[in-house]
Amino acid sequence: MDSGTLDNRGKTPATGVAAAPPRLSEFSYVRRVMFGRGVVIFGLVIIIILVLAAGFAPWLAPYDPYDQQLDQTLQPASRAHWLGTDALGRDTLSRIIFGARNSLMVGLVALCIAATAGMALGMIAGYFTGWANAVCMRFIDSLMCFPMILMALVVAALLGGGIKNVMIALGIAMLPGYARLMCGQVLSVKENDYVLAACSLGAGSARIMLRHVFPNRLPPLIVLVTMQIGAAILTEAGLSFLGIGIEPPAAAWGTMINDGRIYLLTNPVLSTDPGVAIMLVVFAFNMVGDGLRDALDPRLRGTL
Repeated sequence: MDSGTLDNRGKTPATGVAAAPPRLSEFSYVRRVMFGRGVVIFGLVIIIILVLAAGFAPWLAPYDPYDQQLDQTLQPASRAHWLGTDALGRDTLSRIIFGARNSLMVGLVALCIAATAGMALGMIAGYFTGWANAVCMRFIDSLMCFPMILMALVVAALLGGGIKNVMIALGIAMLPGYARLMCGQVLSVKENDYVLAACSLGAGSARIMLRHVFPNRLPPLIVLVTMQIGAAILTEAGLSFLGIGIEPPAAAWGTMINDGRIYLLTNPVLSTDPGVAIMLVVFAFNMVGDGLRDALDPRLRGTL
């Protein structure tokens, strides 16, 4: 064996220095970190089930979720109704499946509203500073004076119930987080060499922000979006529970919990089943968001 040949322990006989491990590609590293933990895989499975239930609800639901069978009210779990029926004889499983569609739609649309408006405000405030930063950030600070659930409650009460108004209310309530994060990210990179080079070549402000600043600051925002989908679904359930969210007879997990709470002693599954669905979905999005943070954060490279 010559001096450059590795022994069985991965060291060269001459120097005794361990050989460097092979360098992983970006995709391989993200995949290894994301799928290296069981809770992240469990979260992905729950999210896939949620998406499939939302997309194929009319075919997966065994019954019409709005069909009232008054002669079959408050039935226990059986072969005909796997999770029983509610006080109006509607199949609980079917309403949970259709509730998944409404919850996912509300969460995604509200996040699109919050992310689009919040990132735009944050980028303008961080890039131009001065009066633009003062005006945008003071507006964001005024929104942050209220907790997200309270802000959503106020806006939904002003706009009225209904799924569209709930989406708008949640979008406004979640907007400050995206604006503050984007503003901080832009301030941290606006003086970098590649931005200054683009300025020296005569690139306009809009081109610099969209082509150079935004793509390089996207990973933290992806993590925030992933983690806040669960928060949006939980907040929508809270609004529906209070009676100012998705209006009946539309299936909503929060409304189902509220309708079933008077039967907690006699038929607790009417509240516990949609509650468990909310818990699993929020947990799944939080775990996937945590996995994305570990995979995309450059400060954790070499430690995971």
